[in-house]
Amino acid sequence: MSKEISLQQTIGKGYADFWRFRGRYRVVKGGRGSKKSVTAAIYLIYNMMRFPLANTLVVRKTFNTHKDSTWAQLKWATHRLGVSHLWTFKKSPLEAVYKPTGQKILFRGLDDPMGITSITVDTGFLCWAWFEEAYQILNEDDFDKVDMSIRGELPQGYFKQLTLTFNPWNEKHWLKGRFFDVSSPNILALTTNYQCNEFLGDDDRALFEWMELNKPKRYRVEGKGEWGIAEGAVYENWREEDFDWRAIAKLPGYQAVFGLDFGYTNDPSALVCSLINKEARKLYIFDEHYERGMKNNDIAAMIKRKGYAKERIIADSSEPKSIDELYDFGIYRIEAAEKGPDSVRAGIDFLQQFEIIVHKFNCPNVSVELASYVWKQDKTGRFLREPIGEFNHALDGLRYSVERIRKGPTFSW
Repeated sequence: MSKEISLQQTIGKGYADFWRFRGRYRVVKGGRGSKKSVTAAIYLIYNMMRFPLANTLVVRKTFNTHKDSTWAQLKWATHRLGVSHLWTFKKSPLEAVYKPTGQKILFRGLDDPMGITSITVDTGFLCWAWFEEAYQILNEDDFDKVDMSIRGELPQGYFKQLTLTFNPWNEKHWLKGRFFDVSSPNILALTTNYQCNEFLGDDDRALFEWMELNKPKRYRVEGKGEWGIAEGAVYENWREEDFDWRAIAKLPGYQAVFGLDFGYTNDPSALVCSLINKEARKLYIFDEHYERGMKNNDIAAMIKRKGYAKERIIADSSEPKSIDELYDFGIYRIEAAEKGPDSVRAGIDFLQQFEIIVHKFNCPNVSVELASYVWKQDKTGRFLREPIGEFNHALDGLRYSVERIRKGPTFSW
């Protein structure tokens, strides 16, 4: 039994191109209330019922965020379309099954690499993928791995497509260069905002109008859907420059500081190299290394290759074994950071006093993190005195590096 829906009544305006596009990449950034996620959910439910051999993979950075977001949105979409009796939404394993055909919507997180690379379906073909909150995916390689898993020949009339939805984020993110700064028949890149959502109430629109008048910076991002961070950036006094760090190192009052944050599978190991002048309150970040999957011998080799083996390097104290191994590999001046219950806040407070200048060409990942590191918010949107646990690998290394400067001179006998 077929069921007809009115796109205008169910979705509303602003998404006709999104609905009709058949190219490989369909990318939507939007402000609050722009309908991007609910439209993606309705599209997938509707089209899986139209294409009885199609299956869908839904991806977020971390798996445990699906249940209260994409899984719930897709379940809501079946009710919106009046077809909830035809679908089963399971919690273990987390999936959605179209009863008449056995087609599935699978949910995965990039925090489980094996789960991403070993995707199989029982019925039909894996045709589509939906990346929700795609700005959280910092490493383009993670996206590429999933992209490559949507492959193979499909029956006539079927098509492969990856949909990415996200709130606008800083313009240094790889999403902008990959999808918004190019022109390709295989890419539909859209920016949407609350003005295309006719289902909002007058009180909702009044909030955006108040924001436009009273908080224009926030309105530009959350209202209009433009690139940038609306509010709550941890570090605001920073910029990029092309500078000669060797010349700065010769100026009076500057000293070199080095910090190392360990990572491996999901997070990068991050080395940050800076010149700091405590009296002038200036900090020049002149070099970085930012790479996942590095063993300790690889880290040691990188430090030697860069010429920093004889420098004092302050490293993440939560991995004493790694620090010991780096010493055994010839990094003799490596030391553990002196972490404490308030060390993150104290380190941030100290760095906020400085004008931070980042080398424009040598330190792209430091710039991305500085542009993306924000304070957590509670359910009411109030900012907390605690930073988010993302976009912080290089910045943690930066905090470690200035620890001795912040605490003053220490002596050993």
